[in-house]
Amino acid sequence: MNSPRRQATRQKLYEAAVTLIAEKGFSSTTVDEIAERAGVAKGTVYYNFASKNDLFEELLRHGVGLLTASLREAADSTEAAGGSQVDALDAMIRAGLVFIARYPSFTQLYVAELWRTNRAWQSTLMMVRQEAVAVVEKVLREAVDGGELSDEIDVPLTASALFGMVLVAALDWQAFQPDRDIDDVHAALSRLLQGRVGGGAPR
Repeated sequence: MNSPRRQATRQKLYEAAVTLIAEKGFSSTTVDEIAERAGVAKGTVYYNFASKNDLFEELLRHGVGLLTASLREAADSTEAAGGSQVDALDAMIRAGLVFIARYPSFTQLYVAELWRTNRAWQSTLMMVRQEAVAVVEKVLREAVDGGELSDEIDVPLTASALFGMVLVAALDWQAFQPDRDIDDVHAALSRLLQGRVGGGAPR
């Protein structure tokens, strides 16, 4: 059932939905508009998704799944290259920035939905968020266990803070400082990770 053709159709619907909802909001976006923007018949939307709610829930799952995969790949690649766990965290920050630069509309929607409590997809959103944060948490825990970071660190909260930092900083970059390139933004966040914000020479 999950053929390459169907996957391509779903991708078109995801892209259409995310741009429309970013422009108009969820309630004001209709299935007809999503179908038109995707270049498919209205029936195709319902063939792939039971409802607009279902489409949006799957969109969130799909998008955060891509982000999670990119974070995990960054960590794994760093480890394979012999880097430290802190190097892996730094690579994950960059991977997050790359993802957000590529999918700014999705990221805006995702962050907005995190703060709503009356949505049908709230439990799905919390679940996929935790999957993404767990990737960061795993690397942080290994950094603590390996002596790279202090064992006084609150690993779950620090993982959430790093994840949130990248999301919010990247959205700020896209909205208010778009002239800065990704290397510049990554360097600023990297200094935060390395504990160099207070000034002085880098270690």
